[in-house]
Amino acid sequence: MIDDPHFMEMALALAQKGRGFTSPNPMVGAVIVKDGQVVGQGYHQTLGGAHAELNAIQDGGSFVKGGTLYVTLEPCHHTGRTPPCTEKILDAGIDRVVVAMKDPNPDVRGGGLEFLKNHGIKVTLGVCKDEAQKLNEAFIKYVTTKRPFVIIKCAATLDGRIATRTGDSKWVTGEEARMFVHRLRHASDAIMVGINTVKKDDPALTTRIKDTQGSDPTRVILDTHLSISENAKVLRFVSDSDTIIVTGQGVSGFGSGDKKVRIEQNSARVMESPVKNGWIDLDPLMDRLGAIGITSLLIEGGSRVFTSALAAGIVDKIFFFYAPKILGGDDGVPICRGPGPDLMNRCIPVKDIKIERFGDDVMIEGYIDTANSGQIKCLPE
Repeated sequence: MIDDPHFMEMALALAQKGRGFTSPNPMVGAVIVKDGQVVGQGYHQTLGGAHAELNAIQDGGSFVKGGTLYVTLEPCHHTGRTPPCTEKILDAGIDRVVVAMKDPNPDVRGGGLEFLKNHGIKVTLGVCKDEAQKLNEAFIKYVTTKRPFVIIKCAATLDGRIATRTGDSKWVTGEEARMFVHRLRHASDAIMVGINTVKKDDPALTTRIKDTQGSDPTRVILDTHLSISENAKVLRFVSDSDTIIVTGQGVSGFGSGDKKVRIEQNSARVMESPVKNGWIDLDPLMDRLGAIGITSLLIEGGSRVFTSALAAGIVDKIFFFYAPKILGGDDGVPICRGPGPDLMNRCIPVKDIKIERFGDDVMIEGYIDTANSGQIKCLPE
């Protein structure tokens, strides 16, 4: 008997290779099996490139006829940057198609599975569905809401401090944890920090992965009053990705018009966005970022931005790193800053917890339980 989950897991592992290179398209992997043996395999390698199914068919050549195709996402039945995969599957003589999940994108015609069934191909749906949905969780949210999938990442001591009272934060965690964060950056369309983080640390906000050419995320800086230094690294660093400075609406009317022009001449973009209580309102900003094609957003600081994002209800997932260190005082910089709820039952619950070690550091991964989240007050950075 054919082990469908085994071969689908192979397809999921192949799909992972496209992480960071396919957005706004999903990651997709495909494996073709005949007589219990893998005869072809492929994955979606880059935006605009051949889809996983075609790569697997080309890899297997004439051996794929009469075989079973395992693919992590419903084959497309529309013409976009590439021709429909369903027709390629039919032309290749595939007998059976096993699919992990249906395409959630309401903007495409769909109907890939129906087309295959109507042409005599056996179809099995739902093998490793949960794994496939987690793989493309950012894609799923974006195509169904037109807003980015938002992740908070922070690194803290055991007593919950992300920096000392002087602002020193190099380094809270060790090298293994920091390398994982760079892989998070590679996998994200954009990275967001507040202007105080830029002023204190002058970060480049780029991706640095050993022995790999990673993708730099778009840099998004929250700067209500356009107070960023024109010498800041994010404005001077050479990268293929953009830098967006998000300011309050009408900022050029408060004496910053010339500065706005100079910044934009330096290849950055100044985006005016609604303000709430004197700070950038993050909820409508997500609509703005989604409208320019940002499907995933990694928030890296600072503490007031963390609080603001959680209070705005825009966060989907968290990665909290804890180092085996105790600052031992109450004057360091906390993970979140500003007033919180008055009762424990108003805390924001986190579900589907996963714990992982990186050297001596511990990472807690989880998802915001939006159905049971309370409201907290905040002062954004």
